[in-house]
Amino acid sequence: MGFNTKNIFKPSNTMARFVKIRKEDIGKAPDDMRFRGEQKMDETLIRLVDYDNDKLVEKVVDKIETILENKKTPTVTWLNIDGLHDTDILQEIGVSFDFDKLVLAGIMDTHSRPKINDFGNCILISIKMLQQDEGSGLITVENLSIVLTDTLLLSFQEKRGDVFEPVRERIRNQKKRIRTGATDYLAFALLDIVVDNYIYLVGVLGEKIEMLEETLLQEPRKSIIDEIYTFKREMNFLRKNITPAKEMILALSKLESEFIKESSDIHFKELLNNINQAVDSSETYREILSDQLNIYHTTISSKLNDVMKFLTIFSVIFIPLTFIAGIYGTNFEVLPELKYEYSYFIMWGVMIVLALSMLWYFKKRNWW
Repeated sequence: MGFNTKNIFKPSNTMARFVKIRKEDIGKAPDDMRFRGEQKMDETLIRLVDYDNDKLVEKVVDKIETILENKKTPTVTWLNIDGLHDTDILQEIGVSFDFDKLVLAGIMDTHSRPKINDFGNCILISIKMLQQDEGSGLITVENLSIVLTDTLLLSFQEKRGDVFEPVRERIRNQKKRIRTGATDYLAFALLDIVVDNYIYLVGVLGEKIEMLEETLLQEPRKSIIDEIYTFKREMNFLRKNITPAKEMILALSKLESEFIKESSDIHFKELLNNINQAVDSSETYREILSDQLNIYHTTISSKLNDVMKFLTIFSVIFIPLTFIAGIYGTNFEVLPELKYEYSYFIMWGVMIVLALSMLWYFKKRNWW
């Protein structure tokens, strides 16, 4: 049985999947405050979570100025912004928290490569989020930006989603590690979810690749080559997003900053181990796909050899008989079939039965 690979993994937009840049973006200044991406929400949504070990405040914010008082408190303030197309809100955030224009420009460039930049008063982390839509089975690619300070963490998403809901639940349920941790641990928790999704998606695709290998050995039909190439393309797309993320997390684990405490080093090393697992698994499945291509071509060649062997034996037997019949023909005085009125129809019947029998045999042996 084959697999319908058409709807398993698909790009979320019509632009090129591996390199994305608009012609109008060429030559623009790095700090140009302009949204470079696809608008995925009508209105920007701002959610605030402010907490420490004893208290928790969670609400939707209408104006940035209403949370400026949280700047002065020692509590951990998590500001999640869904929707990046509103430049006015981004500029207001930049002015309110004294962020460099390069920080805001980096947030608004959703096609940028995963990266980490230390701007002195904050750290900018950019990474790609990959998710599988449970309804359609499509893969959605979203750029996530995290701005990290001593007591404030801002996360910027292209659209609203519940991918970080487990982190919010841990905060609501007063899990000690996150409620007593600082913004660096919150950043780890968010990145950990992103990396776990990498591992999950590689596993989903890997499971289908392994099932394809079983089909390949049992029934190496021609259409299976299209499925192999589809999986290779999708695995390359996953690796295109995961590999740069590994480089970013490696740099993050080595970063010396006042915003990342020494006690958090173990968590970022764990994060690095997890993304190494995703990268290693994706590389393994790429090799499996290459092996499957070799197996397919080897199997087809073996079947072709079987066909040629059968046809050679068949020809060796009948060529001498054809040679004798060609010389002598059937011009004998005693030929009983000549006097029988149904001889012509019997001859056609034998020829048709013989042709159909050979076709059936070829079909049974999967030779055509």
